[in-house]
Amino acid sequence: MASDNARNVTIAMIARLAGVPVPTVSRVVNGRSDVSPQTRERVEELLNRYGYRRRSAGRRNAAALIDLVFNDLDSPWAVEIIRGVEDVALSSGVGTVVSAIHWRISSAKQWLDNMRTRTSSGVIFVTSMVNPPLQAELRRLRLPVVIIDPAGVDPQESPTIGATNWAGSLSANQYLLGLGHRRIGFIAGPPHLTCSRARLDGYRAALGAAGIPVDDSLIRAGNFYHEAGYTAGAQLLALPEPPTAIFASSDQMALGVYEAVRKRGLRVPDDISVVGFDDLPEVRWCSPPLTTVRQPLAEMGMLAARTVLQLAGSERSEIQRLELATELVLRDSAAPPRHP
Repeated sequence: MASDNARNVTIAMIARLAGVPVPTVSRVVNGRSDVSPQTRERVEELLNRYGYRRRSAGRRNAAALIDLVFNDLDSPWAVEIIRGVEDVALSSGVGTVVSAIHWRISSAKQWLDNMRTRTSSGVIFVTSMVNPPLQAELRRLRLPVVIIDPAGVDPQESPTIGATNWAGSLSANQYLLGLGHRRIGFIAGPPHLTCSRARLDGYRAALGAAGIPVDDSLIRAGNFYHEAGYTAGAQLLALPEPPTAIFASSDQMALGVYEAVRKRGLRVPDDISVVGFDDLPEVRWCSPPLTTVRQPLAEMGMLAARTVLQLAGSERSEIQRLELATELVLRDSAAPPRHP
């Protein structure tokens, strides 16, 4: 086989040809003994036939890897997804490479160049804009791709895993309405993300079902980060008729609202109720503990990793578009309005 083609041969490709899981091929490459003689012989024959390049002596042996790609890594929820992927990868004898492409084409190209030098079993993108040229190159490399929380990606391209964002937002706002709130502020996420639009739609649906007109002055733009929550919260609190409750589309923005409330000399939930979205570990320890919609981030990571390894092992995945259930977690940040 030509040397240029040999560089593109991956453990995942050999696993598909041999009809065995990726970790099995990895064990053969690494010289481990826990593989049956018949399987080892079949895998070795394919490795030789297709010119798979093992690492030279003195370097670490090649191992199967999952590439986990984020837009950015400066959010606590990224840690939860990494934890889920790592749980599955470790139990399968597969490593994990975590990268951030920062929404830049140059970063995506650099990541792709680096990935070609690795024995990647497959790729998990997290809320990434997977552009057509990148998708085409990954198909050419025959690497399976799974997308977590996709940003409007065609589900025919790759399996996608998300959460019931609309239902989670609906339940949070119905809870606030049930407490007696009628002026509920909403802080949105980035509008290009499917999850952001679904959470806004859930907010609108809850108000509509209660017969309350949507007041656009109570809706503020955000980006899921603390600073945006603080800015939007301060704007809402400064209205001539401020809301009695604020639903933030992420826990980080909800904690930003907490800061805006404190700086105004007010208290949560005595003066204003606050509800978030994500259920990050730290929100149960803030003061007061945050009522929020639990998004099963670690479970999403685990399912994505299992799906990638399943596809890498030539097994057909039944997942095309799956949404895991969200759950409203009641704590102490929401109460009936003082002046309904």
